[in-house]
Amino acid sequence: MEINATPAAAAPQINPLERRLDLALAAADLDKDIDQRLKRIGKNVKMAGFRPGKVPANIVKQQYGDQARHEALNEALERAFSEAVKAQQLHVAGHPNIEAKPSEDSTQIAFSAVFEIYPEIKLGDLTGVEIERPVLEVGTAELDSTLAVLRKQRVRHEPVDRAAAAGDRVTIDFLGKKDGVPFQGGQAKDYPFVLGEGAMLPDFENAVTGLKAGESKTFAMTFPADYSAKDLAGQAVTFEVTVKEVREAILPEVDTEFAKALGIVDGDLTKMRAEIETNLKREVKKRLQGKIKDNVMEALLKVTPIDVPKALVDMEIERLMQAARQDMEERGGAKMKDFPMQREWFVEQARRRISLGLLLSEIVKVNGLNAKPEQIKAIVEEAAQSYEHPEEVVRWYYAQPKRLSEIEGVAIEDNVVAWALSLAKAVDKPVAFDDLMGQKA
Repeated sequence: MEINATPAAAAPQINPLERRLDLALAAADLDKDIDQRLKRIGKNVKMAGFRPGKVPANIVKQQYGDQARHEALNEALERAFSEAVKAQQLHVAGHPNIEAKPSEDSTQIAFSAVFEIYPEIKLGDLTGVEIERPVLEVGTAELDSTLAVLRKQRVRHEPVDRAAAAGDRVTIDFLGKKDGVPFQGGQAKDYPFVLGEGAMLPDFENAVTGLKAGESKTFAMTFPADYSAKDLAGQAVTFEVTVKEVREAILPEVDTEFAKALGIVDGDLTKMRAEIETNLKREVKKRLQGKIKDNVMEALLKVTPIDVPKALVDMEIERLMQAARQDMEERGGAKMKDFPMQREWFVEQARRRISLGLLLSEIVKVNGLNAKPEQIKAIVEEAAQSYEHPEEVVRWYYAQPKRLSEIEGVAIEDNVVAWALSLAKAVDKPVAFDDLMGQKA
C-alpha cells in the first residue's frame, strides 16, 4: 500500500505543542485490503440457506462491508501515522485526532492528523536558589507529646452530671431553621461530638457548652461567608438544641496495662518509651524527607517552566477522578459511585503531576540518576522495620520484581533531591513538632 505523509503548512498555533500531518492512502490498496478481509470472512461466515463458506460474495459484502472497511481503514491510518511521525522524529503525546479531508486526486484518500508532541525540556539553573530544609531533633518533649497523643487515642468517656465543657463528648438533638423553616441538613437526633475538636461551627459549640443533660436551648447564629453549603453561606439561622448526654474524657494512666495495649508484652514502661522513640524518629525522618522533597520539586518547577501536553493532562484528570471516586465509594459506600465530580477540580493537580513527571524524567536521563539495587534494598529494609516480622516483608517485596517499582520510584526521587540540593543553597529551618506531625496532643 502506498502511503504518503507530509507536514502541514506552517501556521500560527495557540498550543505550541500541537502538530498536524497530512496523510494520504492509496484508494486501490485500501480496496484490495477490504476485498481480502471480505474473502476471509466469507470462508467462515454462517448464514441461513447457505452452506458454511458458500455465501455469495455480494451478500457477504452487503453484510460485512462496513466492518471490513472500518478495520482496514483504521489499520492503514495507524500504520501511516506511525511511519510519518517516525520519519519526522516526533514524540507523540496522547492520541491523534484524524479526520478525512477533500482530495483532488481520486486515486488517494486524504486525512489530516492533529496531535501534540512532548515538550523539549531545557533544565533551569538551580545554582544559588534557596531551598528550605526543615530540621527537627526528636527529644524528650517530642516523646512526651507523642505519648499524650497515644493516651488521647485510647480515651474513654464516662457519663457526668454537670454542665458540658471543652473535651466532653455530648449527644444532642438539634433542629435548624432559616426564616422559620427547617433547612436541609439542619437536623439530627442522638448526634455525638466532642466539644473543642471543631466538628461543629464555633458558635454552635459555644451555645452547647454549659448545658447539662436534659437541658435545651434556642439560639441564633450566622453561617460563615465561605461555608461549603452555598445556600447557607452568610445566612442567619436559629437552632433548637437538646442535650441528651454529657460524657467526660478519661485518659488512661501510663502504666503496665497501657504499655501492654501498645504491644509491649511484659508491660515494661522503659521498653515502651524506647519503642515509641524508635518509631517516632522513623516517622519524623519520613515526614522531613517528604517536606524537603516538596520544596525541591517546587524549586525545580519554578526554574524550568514546561508546556504540558493537554492530552496528557486530560488522561491524568481521568485517572485522578477515578481514584477519587473509588476512595469515596470505600468511605461512603456504593451511594457515592455517581457523585457528580467536576473535571476542573483536578486540573491543577493533574498539570503539576504531569509537569513533575516530565521534568524528573529529563533530570534522571541527563544526570544518570537511576536507582541502584543497593538503594532499593536499603529503602525496603527500612520500611520493613515498622512491621513485627521485617524479614517477611523484605521477602514479600523481592518475591515479585514488580512490587519493587514503587520503591524504585522513591529511590529515584531521593536521587533527584540530593542532586538538586547539591546545586542549590540549602537553608536549614527548624520546624515545630506539632506542625510537622499535623496534630495536637
